[in-house]
Amino acid sequence: MKILVLNCGSSSLKYQLINMEDESVLAKGLCERIGIENSRIKHEGKGKYENICNMKDHKDAIKMVIDALLNPDYGVIKSIDEVNAVGHRVVHGGEFFSESVIVTEEVKKSLEECVELAPLHNPANILGINVCEELLKGKPQVAVFDTAFHQTMPEKAYLYAIPYEYYEKYKIRRYGFHGTSHRYISQRLSEIINKPLEELKVITCHLGNGASVCAIKNGKSVDTSMGFTPLEGLVMGTRSGDLDPAIIPYLCEKENMSVKEVEKVLNSKSGVLGVSCVSSDFRDIEDAVSKGDKKAESALELFYYRVAKYIGSYAAAMNGVDAIIFTAGLGENSPETRQNICNYLNYLGVQIDDQKNNCRGKETIISTENSKTSVYCIPTNEELVIARDTKCLLDK
Repeated sequence: MKILVLNCGSSSLKYQLINMEDESVLAKGLCERIGIENSRIKHEGKGKYENICNMKDHKDAIKMVIDALLNPDYGVIKSIDEVNAVGHRVVHGGEFFSESVIVTEEVKKSLEECVELAPLHNPANILGINVCEELLKGKPQVAVFDTAFHQTMPEKAYLYAIPYEYYEKYKIRRYGFHGTSHRYISQRLSEIINKPLEELKVITCHLGNGASVCAIKNGKSVDTSMGFTPLEGLVMGTRSGDLDPAIIPYLCEKENMSVKEVEKVLNSKSGVLGVSCVSSDFRDIEDAVSKGDKKAESALELFYYRVAKYIGSYAAAMNGVDAIIFTAGLGENSPETRQNICNYLNYLGVQIDDQKNNCRGKETIISTENSKTSVYCIPTNEELVIARDTKCLLDK
């Protein structure tokens, strides 16, 4: 069975073709600048292929993906009939979906209702599904949701302390994101240590340009740092994370900005970019710190501190923690980030092995044998989760 996995962004499309017999990646690639001048496809299959071309919309992009997969020189299949189904990453499933589903007309109506909860993401996700239904007629389409894993959060974790009628009328509550990643790395830990996830208390740290922390107790998400939108929680590349909501009207008045303009600042110009005045890329900020840049240093310290605070709060929420896992671009590839966060965690008995921690993108334990709480680096694989869920639904 071969599953095509698609992750449609507003102007980008990531894809992988996965052979589910051995879960190997047959091909992968990226279409970027969709609808913008100098659109580009980067493809890796039997060989590498890159081309600047005109992609006016996602339909053009998906056509190019299909052409690349079929190409006799660098493609990996001879006929599109070899693709059994398409698995789609969908950012927001609201309260409608607590697990992955085969797409039906009813499912698509529910996805449309979630657009106002994720206006930057869901429209592109829905568009990808519609295009695939047109270009790959008869192929099952499966939606895998970022929010689904967190639907196990108890009411005390997902409710906001605002009038209850706003939850009833508008479903204003905490949803959480990165659920596919948090699910994968917690399940992978269970396999590594050969212990049922149902017996573990785990804190997973998905640290990249977007970042979130999740408390997983007995295999279920009981709390997570992102909320109604991905803006809540940790300091991120360009997002502010947690802040006093009174700052918004204050900035509106002082800077003569609209609420939408302030929201854009908090989403696109804040985080470590806003504090450092250097970049949203942690590598650039670390380079600036090495040259004595104090703002850059403040940005990194703020990030480490916030992550450590969330880890502490989730250890309290679960009344203990067995393991802490770092993943995603920064979590997997920055020994310095992992070490600086763990420096705050001595009270949990965390001890980091410098030699083991000196790794990038490697699946390994990075704590010492004497560490009371185990700490791991586990590269995430959201595409594989999507493919597995798709296969599971097809098998049923």
